[in-house]
Amino acid sequence: MPELNLRHSVRAIILDERDRILLCRFAAPEAAVWGTPGGGIEPGETPHAALRRELHEETGLVLDGTPPHIWHREVVAPGYVRGYDGAVHDYFLVRTTAFQPTGALSDAELAAENITGFRWWPLPEITAYQGPDLFGPRDLATPLTSLLTDGVPDRPLILGM
Repeated sequence: MPELNLRHSVRAIILDERDRILLCRFAAPEAAVWGTPGGGIEPGETPHAALRRELHEETGLVLDGTPPHIWHREVVAPGYVRGYDGAVHDYFLVRTTAFQPTGALSDAELAAENITGFRWWPLPEITAYQGPDLFGPRDLATPLTSLLTDGVPDRPLILGM
């Protein structure tokens, strides 16, 4: 069996003082998805360095310290990430006060990455959402509820799609 070509990425679960999560809206031709800020790990880059870079670029947040690794997710699906067989996402918890996301990337650069907006979401709104957009991961409410109820896990939780 040939080895899979998976894109490795870091994602941030950014929670504010009211336990709202910051999500970015990714608009793709097939669907719009509310997902966590983050992106690919460049060759030679550590996950935490990639997380710092991505958060600065996308949201303007300057990351201090080393946030805990809380979730791990692998998606193997052709077409999930252009040029790859799928992706490996490692999620890190970042606690901060609410802020207006304004990253180093211009609106045009964000649009080139399919990011069309940001929003702070309270958990009840994610749980009750009936709109056309999806969440990434699809069942974001379940691990987020666990995180808010039980705190940081001893080891990263393995998530599904």
